[in-house]
Amino acid sequence: MRIGIIGAGIGGLATALSLEAAGFRDITVHERTDAIRGLGVGLNLLPHAIRELTELGLRDRVEALGVAPETLVYMNRFGQHIWSEPRGLAAGYRWPQLSVHRGRLQLALRDAVVERLGDVIRLGHRLVDVQGGDDGSETVRFATGDGETTAAYDLVIGADGIHSALRALRYPAEGAPPWSGLTLWRGVAEAPLLVDGRTMIMAGDGEQKFVAYPLGAPEGGRQRLNFIAEKRGTGPFESLKDRADWNRAVDPGPIAELFADWRFDGLDVPGIIANAEEILEYPMVDRDALPQWTFGRTTLVGDAAHAMYPNGSNGGSQAILDARTLAFHLGTAVRAGASGGAGDPAQGAAIDAALAAYEEARRPAMTALLAGTRATGPERVMLLAAERAPQGFARIDDVIPRSEREEIANAYKRAAGFAPSILNERASLSVGDPA
Repeated sequence: MRIGIIGAGIGGLATALSLEAAGFRDITVHERTDAIRGLGVGLNLLPHAIRELTELGLRDRVEALGVAPETLVYMNRFGQHIWSEPRGLAAGYRWPQLSVHRGRLQLALRDAVVERLGDVIRLGHRLVDVQGGDDGSETVRFATGDGETTAAYDLVIGADGIHSALRALRYPAEGAPPWSGLTLWRGVAEAPLLVDGRTMIMAGDGEQKFVAYPLGAPEGGRQRLNFIAEKRGTGPFESLKDRADWNRAVDPGPIAELFADWRFDGLDVPGIIANAEEILEYPMVDRDALPQWTFGRTTLVGDAAHAMYPNGSNGGSQAILDARTLAFHLGTAVRAGASGGAGDPAQGAAIDAALAAYEEARRPAMTALLAGTRATGPERVMLLAAERAPQGFARIDDVIPRSEREEIANAYKRAAGFAPSILNERASLSVGDPA
């Protein structure tokens, strides 16, 4: 089976590795950029993603890239404690949560793809068009530095992010991602040890927020932190469609000034921002839920299918879940159909069945999760604290009862598929060799 993947980000590379683990070998990954540079800042891989990376044999190399947070703390803009909870192994999962640099993770996944599949990544290939053939195959047209080229595949998977070219072909009237009204500044800085070196902190409310978590082991009372600063009404960003690459660096000074009085016990927000190695600015945007991901023998994964706000730290994890789920259903269907080569009706029926099963498993869940992130997901406790006690509080239990805080946290875990009981007990997404 000939499989083409559009995009060599986290989702596309995880898809290639998942398909290889399910027994598929004829895989090509097309990437529009001329090099995979490992850009970006930090991201969190939640336990459900680490389970999948573990089953792909990648846990050790990913674990070596970052830190496993053990506690998540929510505070208001005055530094008052709203809620905290254990994370990863400390929360009863069989797998940790890992905070890693996105670029380092991408490079590690790229290296694994090359090790397992060989020279299958085609750089400088920008998707232009996809046309289905009478035999069920898909002919993909790319623009390259040397002109246009085409490739024929039995299955095409769009993993090309929030500005997905494949998605745009299927939904040409969709336009740019809608802006939430919030601007994000993300960066990495060396800073004093954050609490115990394994704690994530989220402080603020719906108008202004600061998030920080460690990316490296403590050294001499200091460590590398990833941070996200967020404020409403800063911008504007009118031409999002022209900003496929959001690695736009800005001066840390004005951003630090926005948080000038955010100095709490053990957390100097303006000091962290001012000390950033680099700050990247971009709008907080997402994509509306789609009624359909699959057209013919093409489908979408990751941000191409369901780009969502970073509330809940779940975007990269869900892309990995998409990859594994798609590979599971494809491998299972091909094994059941005992299909032959290209053009074999049994193979075509297996692909169709797999795509239908994949979309049924993932699209409704991601539609619900997208709506949850727009409602701020687990960060809702910060919004409620600001609404009910805008000047702060003496006792958080008088503002938001513990039972309400617990349900907000647990409801998000259930929606995102990583409640401990659900994740620890569900069946594996690994399959045997379908060939």
